[in-house]
Order: sequence, then structure tokens, then C-alpha cells
Amino acid sequence: MAREKATVTLDREKVRHAMALTGERTMSEVIDTALDRLIHDEQLRSDIAAYRRMPPTAEERALGNLPVKLDLGDDDVDYEALYGQEP
Repeated sequence: MAREKATVTLDREKVRHAMALTGERTMSEVIDTALDRLIHDEQLRSDIAAYRRMPPTAEERALGNLPVKLDLGDDDVDYEALYGQEP
């Protein structure tokens, strides 16, 4: 993704606090992380709003009650040897 220099006005104490919380080393990293998280949160909020506008039908909800045979295909894995306990 293309990056470009920008001039912004920031509260330096907030930046220092964010750096301490996230472990980011530079102001640019903090801003980039903050924007990534903001974009993710707002997309999630939008998705949730869309589901609320059109909730699942009774037929769709009934799909969750269908019996399912769970087969991970891992019969050959020795979990006790790997982790000291059975799954």
C-alpha cells in the first residue's frame, strides 16, 4: 500500500500512551495501527447493522439445530503424547 507523508496535529501524550500500550516504536506505527483498528471496528459495526436490518429467517435459524457429525480427520494424532492429555 502506498504511503505518503502528512502533517497532522496530535496530542503527544496520547501518542506516548498508545505507544506504551501497543509496543509500537514510532508515531507513524501508532497512527497506522490506530487506523487499521478503526477501519476494522467500523466495518464490523456496519456488518452488524446490516444483520439487524435483515435478521435470519426461521429456516436459517433452524439450520443451527441440525445434527452434525464432527470429523476432524485426526484419528492418527496422538494428543496425549503431544500435550500430555486427551482432547
